[in-house]
Amino acid sequence: MSLGLRPLRVAVVCCAVVAMAVPAFAQQPAKPQQSPQPAKPGASGPATPATPKAADAVKDPVVATVNGQQIHLSDLQVAQQSLPQQYRNMPLSAVYPALLDRIIDSKLVELDGRKNKVTDDPAFKKRMAFVEDQVIQDYWLQKLIAAKVTPEKMKQAYEERLKSLPAEEEVHARHILVATEPEAKAIIADLKKGAAFDKLAKEKSTDKASGAEGGDLGWFKKTDMVKEFADAAFALKKGELTETPVKTQFGYHVIQLDDRRQAPPPSFEEMSDQIRQDLAREAVTAMLNQLRTGAKIEKFNIDGSKPEATPATAPAGSAPAKPAPASPAK
Repeated sequence: MSLGLRPLRVAVVCCAVVAMAVPAFAQQPAKPQQSPQPAKPGASGPATPATPKAADAVKDPVVATVNGQQIHLSDLQVAQQSLPQQYRNMPLSAVYPALLDRIIDSKLVELDGRKNKVTDDPAFKKRMAFVEDQVIQDYWLQKLIAAKVTPEKMKQAYEERLKSLPAEEEVHARHILVATEPEAKAIIADLKKGAAFDKLAKEKSTDKASGAEGGDLGWFKKTDMVKEFADAAFALKKGELTETPVKTQFGYHVIQLDDRRQAPPPSFEEMSDQIRQDLAREAVTAMLNQLRTGAKIEKFNIDGSKPEATPATAPAGSAPAKPAPASPAK
């Protein structure tokens, strides 16, 4: 199966069964995609305005039938949200053929189960109630998060975080990496005689990626590099070269500092995912705290019995209880 979708078969068989079975109030996307093959207009007669039913069919077309049972595009959209994260983030069209086949499999299993009256089984009813509870929780929390985590609040949170971020320095440096200290010392000697740094980096550096760029490492913060390298690079002034080779776990480095500056703050796009997660967590925590405050909650032991009452704490200043007589010391 193309696009790395081989694991999709097992994932969708399980997830789509749940998606097909969940109640009708399961979350639906606001704007379903159009059918890959829209219905053709009538062969004759003037065009008439679409009725509400016809309009709904265009928005949520039937994409398959199984023994007369319809599968709508929205069923695939719901099922996709139950898949592992890497499939949820794909366009529906990318997983459409595999997802449709798996939902057809799921529908066949569902219809066979109904034929054998599985819905009358008490164990099924209990599991179904659990699934319904999970869908309600997920749906309601997603609505809460959508209302609380708005673009305006995210932007405001970003501006507040920028104020608390410490100013960081970063440097623009080049290096030449070799295996031994004598090699590095020879390169330093050549550079002091006027050899071009970028030329030696291309010829001698064992770091082929930066070597192809003349040893250029671009801009980096102190925390971006291993300690020995970072300490040496940040100790240099603009245009300076390390006087002695710098040893790290990778070998021996010759470092030249091209420039230094205050690092620009992270962009909103770089921080948006973390901000969204933090605001969502705060919204859910606030909701749970509010719900717990107004709820009557009782907890019991694992066997269902009531826990023993915890003795009340003695008031401050009250006389301590007399200890039991101690046995005499020998």
